[in-house]
Amino acid sequence: MSPKTFLGEFEQMVLLAILQERENAFALEVRREIERSADRTVSRGAFYTTLDRLERKGLVAWLEETPRDARRSGPLRRFSVTPDGVLALRESRKAFDALSRGLDGVIEGLG
Repeated sequence: MSPKTFLGEFEQMVLLAILQERENAFALEVRREIERSADRTVSRGAFYTTLDRLERKGLVAWLEETPRDARRSGPLRRFSVTPDGVLALRESRKAFDALSRGLDGVIEGLG
């Protein structure tokens, strides 16, 4: 990954939700995790577009698996964050922390 590559907010959410879901990181579960944790609606189109973009960047990989849930048919993709994806999250967090340093009072005081 290039040092100039930056993650958008939604890209970060998708990567973090995949990490949260671990072995259960199928698309539906990842979308639900984002909706639950971030309290926001996730459109199917935006979600899959973001997954494709993260895969092209080498930040996400997937394996095809047979679902454990009998109600689901056909193979599913189980997603994982690649080492480059973890590095991208670290760099994003580092940039966010640096930019917000000393602003806790301002940020918290606005609410």
